[in-house]
Amino acid sequence: MRIRPARDDDAPALAALFAANRHDALTERQRAEQGFVQGSFDEAALRAMAGAGNVLVTEEAGALAGLVCLAAPGDVPDPPPPVAALLAAQDRLEWRGRPLSATRWLLYGPVVVGGGHRGKGVARGLYEAALRSAAPRAEAVVAFVERANEASRKVHVDGFGMAVLGGYEVHGRAYEVVAAAARPSA
Repeated sequence: MRIRPARDDDAPALAALFAANRHDALTERQRAEQGFVQGSFDEAALRAMAGAGNVLVTEEAGALAGLVCLAAPGDVPDPPPPVAALLAAQDRLEWRGRPLSATRWLLYGPVVVGGGHRGKGVARGLYEAALRSAAPRAEAVVAFVERANEASRKVHVDGFGMAVLGGYEVHGRAYEVVAAAARPSA
C-alpha cells in the first residue's frame, strides 16, 4: 500500500471511486455495512482539489484503493449545507478547551475506500497520512458524520478514537462533528 498526494490525472478514477460509494448508489444494506459518502464530487471538482494538494490517495497493486480529502475551511467554495452548518457552529464547538473558531483546523473527508480494499488497513493508512499531512497547517482535523452512517462513526470514533465535539441538524438529518489532533511525522 502506497499513500501519495493525488495528481490531476487521478481525477477520473477518484470520481469513479466516489460515485460507487455515494449514498444513492448503495442499497440500504450496503450503507449499513460499509457506510457511504455524500455530496457531489465530480471529476472536475476532484481534479481541482488534487491540483490544490487537498487529496491523498492509496495505491494498491497499481490501482487507486482509497482517497481522503483535506481542506482549509476557507478553501471550500460554496460549501454544501452540512459544511456550511459546521462552519456556522465553530463558535460553540470546542477543541481542547477553545472554540473551534479559535483553532487552526482542516476539514477531513470524505474518506472513500474501494470495495475490494476494505479490511486491509486502507482507511487507517489514509487517516494517519491525513494527520501527518495536516500537521504543518493545522492543530486538528475535523469531520462531520451523519448519524445514519453508523459504519463511518464506528471507524472514526470507535476505531480511530476521534473525539465527538457536538452535533447539528441540516434539513432533518443529524450530524456529529468529530476531530483528532494533527500529528507531525515521527
